[in-house]
Amino acid sequence: MPLKLGLVGIGKIARDQHIPALAADSRFELVACASRHARLDGVANFSDIETLLAEVEHLDAISLCTPPQAHFEAALAALRAGKHVMLEKPPAATTRQIALLQIEAARHGRTLFQTWHSRFAAGVDAAREWLRGRTLSSGSITWKEDVHHWHPGQQWIWEPGGFGVFDPGINAFSIATKMFPGGLFVQSAELSVAENTQTPIAAEIIFSSPEADGPLTASLDWRRTEGEEWTITVETMDGHDVRLEAGGSRLLIDGAAQEDEGPGEYPDIYRHFIELIDERSSDVDVAPFRLVADCLLVGRTNTVEPVNG
Repeated sequence: MPLKLGLVGIGKIARDQHIPALAADSRFELVACASRHARLDGVANFSDIETLLAEVEHLDAISLCTPPQAHFEAALAALRAGKHVMLEKPPAATTRQIALLQIEAARHGRTLFQTWHSRFAAGVDAAREWLRGRTLSSGSITWKEDVHHWHPGQQWIWEPGGFGVFDPGINAFSIATKMFPGGLFVQSAELSVAENTQTPIAAEIIFSSPEADGPLTASLDWRRTEGEEWTITVETMDGHDVRLEAGGSRLLIDGAAQEDEGPGEYPDIYRHFIELIDERSSDVDVAPFRLVADCLLVGRTNTVEPVNG
């Protein structure tokens, strides 16, 4: 029988990615949704997760697609109700919250899958394997997009706990912490904060790594209205270069495109979720989250023009 799942948060990411992935996977049955402002045809709809958990019988799992500020309480309620939980990124508002959720999942014998969807992009695993054992001479992350396209009318991103440009930037960090052959540490960060927001709209970051002999940098910007770019480029000491484009979906080694095949990020995420449930295990990795926290801890803040819309 398919695993019965409830989806909490019916926003853009849920409609664009989660719902199609669930519809295409016969191992899941989407039976209920919870949202304050939206409804989904063909399933039971509730205004909050507490009512969903109380009224839906034989529910196996919850997938949380709300803003990160709401993740902790919702995930805690689901775990205490005996449900497996999948968390959309960013995982929570603080690093301590995700640690407590991991403890709670173990206490109740339930799966907690704290996702990094960009790690499931087609080129990431191959890039990781190619770089294994190599020393980096330099590396750069360029993650620049239009906030109004990806978060139309959403104000939570500009509030404390909303991450600002680190909401997409953490995707790049999730790839880098998986593919780089050594640890990654924040040396410095320049954070641009609009005068009418609480979170950065852009960031310039310098990293270091024991497996790198040269500069490692990241440039994040939410003000790119044309020519959006999501690339990671690495040069190695033995004279090769590895480039991930389109958020990790396209891999080039020394300029030659590699064959990349796979089911897609979100279908692969749900595949992994059900495998974790079958194995009675969890998957939680806070390394990308810690990089964001460190950027905010050591970063210099510059005030820039206000955000419109």
